[in-house]
Amino acid sequence: MTDQDIEENAISDEDILSQAKEAYELCSSAETENRTSALNDMKFAKLGEQWPSDIKTKRESESRPCLTINKMPTFIRQVVNDARQNKPQIKVKAADSRADPKTAEVLNGLIRNIEHISNADVSYDTAIDNAASGGVGYIRVNADYAYDDVFDMDLLIERVINPFSVYGDPNSTSADGSDWNVAFVTDRITKKEFKRRYKGKANTDFSGVEWQDAEAWLNDEGVMIAEYWIREVVDKKIVQLSNGHVFTEEDLMSEPDLLTAIQVGQLKVTNERTTKGHKVTQYLVSGVDVLEKNEWPGKYIPIIPVYGDEFAIEGKRYFRSLIHSAKDAQRMLNYWRSTSTELVALAPRVPFIGPKGSFAHDEERWETANTESHAFLEYDPAKGPPPQRQPLDMGVAAGALQEALNANDDIKSVIGMYDASIGARSNETSGKAIMARQREGDTSTFHFIDNLSRSIRQVGRVLIDLIPSVYSGERVIRVLGEDGKEQNVPLNQPTPQLDKKGQPETDDQGQIIMAMHDLTVGKYDLAVDAGPSFTSRREEAAAQMTEMIRAFPQAASILGGPLARNMDWPGAQEIADKLDKLDPTNQQQLPPQIQQAMEQGKQKIAQLEQENAQLKMQMQNKQGELKVDEFEAQTDRIKVEAEIGEKIVNAVGPYA
Repeated sequence: MTDQDIEENAISDEDILSQAKEAYELCSSAETENRTSALNDMKFAKLGEQWPSDIKTKRESESRPCLTINKMPTFIRQVVNDARQNKPQIKVKAADSRADPKTAEVLNGLIRNIEHISNADVSYDTAIDNAASGGVGYIRVNADYAYDDVFDMDLLIERVINPFSVYGDPNSTSADGSDWNVAFVTDRITKKEFKRRYKGKANTDFSGVEWQDAEAWLNDEGVMIAEYWIREVVDKKIVQLSNGHVFTEEDLMSEPDLLTAIQVGQLKVTNERTTKGHKVTQYLVSGVDVLEKNEWPGKYIPIIPVYGDEFAIEGKRYFRSLIHSAKDAQRMLNYWRSTSTELVALAPRVPFIGPKGSFAHDEERWETANTESHAFLEYDPAKGPPPQRQPLDMGVAAGALQEALNANDDIKSVIGMYDASIGARSNETSGKAIMARQREGDTSTFHFIDNLSRSIRQVGRVLIDLIPSVYSGERVIRVLGEDGKEQNVPLNQPTPQLDKKGQPETDDQGQIIMAMHDLTVGKYDLAVDAGPSFTSRREEAAAQMTEMIRAFPQAASILGGPLARNMDWPGAQEIADKLDKLDPTNQQQLPPQIQQAMEQGKQKIAQLEQENAQLKMQMQNKQGELKVDEFEAQTDRIKVEAEIGEKIVNAVGPYA
């Protein structure tokens, strides 16, 4: 593309602001109902704002109780903590013939390392919490320098603590935001910070050509700025070189070494075509200026929604929280518990009734009889019989308590989580029955966990799309195994391929196998496994192996090492290594070269014995007998040599 083409395709800041304004209005209007519902649900569940303001004001003015027995967080935590205990895990797989399974394992370890350094579990937990509380949460992927003094970039998974700061594509229909073509992320910063970052940019001058909703962008406390993300379909020319690598024309022009190799004939362009691709751009805008412009290297907008209860009616999508439909039942519970409390609280205040003048003898004590405890109360017998307390009709209070119980049951039935699902004791006695009841609650809320898995799968797609661009060039990266063990792996450069023990692998000729983890070659797909974490599975494995050894003690010598490795105490690895030596399957392990020589010797002996048998049957003359003797002598010699070799090996001991 020439400089003239770039100048013709350039978009002015005024056009960008105009497009951003139009897109923001569409996004905002499309999400108005969902955002209002989410805000009400989150205030209802998190802040306990469950009484209508007018009713609460009236009751408080009358000194009547307004109790809030908030049961919503219990149900929300049940779903969120279930997701915490069963972390979805990204699994990368080779998708075509040019993809390397070993490189797929490197990608797995790299993604685990990205999750580790980013505290991605916090991002996932925050997103599912917002989805269960308000109907939608978000996860985002970003890139930053690995350290302050290097130029290498690292990918990060960041949490979005405020879901109301994100505005998604109103035309999206996907369940994970993979088809988003526009998005906004708003942020409010102080005027002082705005001036420090963007010197010379206006932060107060809004006129008729700027944003209509100025209050949403600017107030006395600070300035609201926004990330304006846009994804466009573009034509890209791709070329295939004789070494099998495929580059876009733009990427190829930025590689001088490849261009030189093509010019001198070391490489050739074997194929080329024009294809459709996506270009993602991030603009940082205020109400009057385009503050920054950044070209994003991936093809997805790196903001991933986690939806709650999703449904569409008449072409409009709705997102609801876990507790949205249970709010009325919660309000009824609050009302009836407040009513029953009020009625019961009135019980000690019922009046005393007696003839006129009965209370004159000790008037002060009788006036405080309902509010203070007195040792005795006196009355004048001349005034008539002693005063009697008016009995309280408790029927209404009993009815209020019953209605409160009904409201409590309504909450559980609406959400679909009953006592066994939230840890309460019930009439089940067997473990299977209890687990079956708990599974009923898991089934009714599993769509929240499943939506999180879909979103994490999209996080994996975004990472796989970005990794070749971010982790480019020759570089050594840290990867994490499934068990958390660290390993440094060179990228985009030849390196010895290691086995499970960390030793270089060799081929049949004894040559070290060299690996080339080129992340730009091949296509990789992924899946998400939702299940217990590695720590939970390790504890389960240790428990199961312990039970197996109790049932079958003879297996102790075989399972001792693996059992110790799954134990979580200091020195477990060293003890496991010692127990491995007791495993009979590990005894007398010889070097591969000796094992190969012994196997060849056995095969030669068998061959000679077969030839001897044939000669004995076929040769009847003296010459034949002599040849048989010769073969027998050679066979005996080989047998003796083999026996001597075995004795030497046994004398030296097992090969470590």
